[in-house]
Amino acid sequence: MTMITTEIRHFEDTAVAVISIDNPPVNSLGSQLRVQLGEALTSTIADPLVQAIVLTGTGRFFSGGADIREFNTPKTGVRPVLREIISIIENAAKPVVAAINGIALGGGLELTLGCHGRVVSKEAKLGLPEVKLGVLPGAGGTQRLPRLVGVSAALDIIVGGEPLTADQAQACGLVDQVATGNLQDDACAYAVSIVQGTRARSRIDPAPLDEPVDEAIFDNARQKAQRKYRGCTAPLACIECVAKCLSADLSSGLAYEAEQFARLVNGEQSKALRHIFFAERKAVKRVAMGGPSLTIRKVGVVGAGTMGGGIAMSLANAGIPVMLLEQSDAAIKKGWETIQHNFAGNVKRGRFTESQVQQRLQLIGRTTRYEDLSDSDLIIEAAFEDMAVKKEIFTRLDSVCQSDAILASNTSRLDIDEIAAVTSRRDKILGMHFFSPANVMRLLEVVKGAHTSNQVIDAVFELAGKIDKTPVLVGVCDGFVGNRMISHYTREAYFLLEEGASPAQIDGALRSFGMAMGPLQMQDMAGLDISWAARKRQAGTRSPDLRYSCVADRICEMGRFGQKTGSGFYRYEPGSRKPLPDPEIDLLIALCAQEAGIIRRDISDQEIIARTIYALVNEGAKIVQDQIAQRPSDIDVVYVAGYGFPIFRGGPMFYADTIGLPTVLETIKEFHERFGDYWSPAPLLTQLAQNGGKFSDL
Repeated sequence: MTMITTEIRHFEDTAVAVISIDNPPVNSLGSQLRVQLGEALTSTIADPLVQAIVLTGTGRFFSGGADIREFNTPKTGVRPVLREIISIIENAAKPVVAAINGIALGGGLELTLGCHGRVVSKEAKLGLPEVKLGVLPGAGGTQRLPRLVGVSAALDIIVGGEPLTADQAQACGLVDQVATGNLQDDACAYAVSIVQGTRARSRIDPAPLDEPVDEAIFDNARQKAQRKYRGCTAPLACIECVAKCLSADLSSGLAYEAEQFARLVNGEQSKALRHIFFAERKAVKRVAMGGPSLTIRKVGVVGAGTMGGGIAMSLANAGIPVMLLEQSDAAIKKGWETIQHNFAGNVKRGRFTESQVQQRLQLIGRTTRYEDLSDSDLIIEAAFEDMAVKKEIFTRLDSVCQSDAILASNTSRLDIDEIAAVTSRRDKILGMHFFSPANVMRLLEVVKGAHTSNQVIDAVFELAGKIDKTPVLVGVCDGFVGNRMISHYTREAYFLLEEGASPAQIDGALRSFGMAMGPLQMQDMAGLDISWAARKRQAGTRSPDLRYSCVADRICEMGRFGQKTGSGFYRYEPGSRKPLPDPEIDLLIALCAQEAGIIRRDISDQEIIARTIYALVNEGAKIVQDQIAQRPSDIDVVYVAGYGFPIFRGGPMFYADTIGLPTVLETIKEFHERFGDYWSPAPLLTQLAQNGGKFSDL
């Protein structure tokens, strides 16, 4: 398969070889392409008739970088490796100019750093996102970029991981020219001017970088990295590699970078981050199922509370008109004021300008009349989590909305099929479970009911992409994927409280594991009354033979619902979200343990982590077996994107694979013997462990 094409162009009486990378969809620099590119460069450099070379890409991409599917395989070592190709370019006697036609990321951008000039299209995006995959730019990016743009700008680009626009790249010195006409013509002209001596070729100085740099720049970069990439090691390695430029020549710096890259790419964190990278792409990919497509142009939202307001903001951010409905003028006024306040916070943080906020606010209409939703293509119900309330809303929506409108519930637990049964359009009913705050959190559980059509699912997945959400398809059961699993996670936290652990110890142990917050602090943030309502609803189906902790119920009976009431498992000072230990709760826990006949003991952090995380894994295996999730990796996406599971561990199912399923199963069997039927091992987990399999095999 030909991935590299070469065309000789005669430009101002100068022969320019235009070498094009053609490896759709992203022009990745896999082993086969590198062989062909190396041959094309070598032959054109040796050709006496060629005086200059322009390197470009086809389609939307110059190059998306390395083929990460080849990482940790023999193909990564196929010669020439990318570092060698860049060296060929850098040392060529003839000028090589990069014509960056679109997106140049990772190894694609590193390829251009070896060139003697960089000309970009106005639409170009350039970046080094390797840090997000748990590695660092391994083909010279950490050494050449600081020598080109300076230490501060290089740290922003490498550690930040976000792409630059063409204008931003030119402003910092990353590129030499933004094309005003035809990109290839401008790049050829640039190369010819080097040949003619009217423009100097860009060269990376191999000496140590002679730039006075305050050590505070690196300290600040480390602090920012620890906030943005909590628990990840790659950002700190990136910073150390950039710092190496100040003390090492290019050759030594490249050797150091290669050592650090090899260490990271073979580490568990990079494998976990790459797993999530591919898992997200599998989760969001939909195969066209045939039939008429549905287009969502206008959306109605029922409920202007925390969730409804956040959903409306997400839609308005994507330029989609929204009609927000509430029961009363007072309720809609309160919801509108909250939306305005949240957008004002975005302005203060520099995310939007005032004019951008005004554009978004103008897209959000407000009403108290159901009839005003009649022209919406999709209506999302975000009302109180009560089946009777939701049935009443859907009955009214079904009567006033156009016949082809999609009706969705933001329920986090309730039966979508039961809600659909009160309508005349069961094929157009589904769940859209957003996560709070909906305008920030990227996860969207898309709940397919028994009768939901594939066209409806496709339309909602397309909308999710527009509003920057990561949709994961799930089936109907109590709690779907995320909350069905979280019930077992918090159950173990409640049991551990009664057995001797404190709220602070449980939350601290799980934060040390890498969770964004512990289960009890998370409950306080979400509102203890929400899970309390679910437990009361489930009470009639709960076996009296199974252990039940009443700690959380007792806390709710005291009127302590978490942060919103100033107290829950912790107490909170006015205006503060910092959890403070409360002796009153410690006494309550001890009393509940005494009433249950539990003798309290010292509990290790290791036991806390094993019981809570393995509870997720065991229930996750049952969810896959029940076909509520399509694949284990979807569960990992749900937990990383929606529940604060550490991304550097790859999600609960991938984490279990890294521990080894036989080891996980043996521990769960021990818990089964000690703690009873809650810990009955999932049959799928048992099968995989006994056969030497992994969740990632499924």
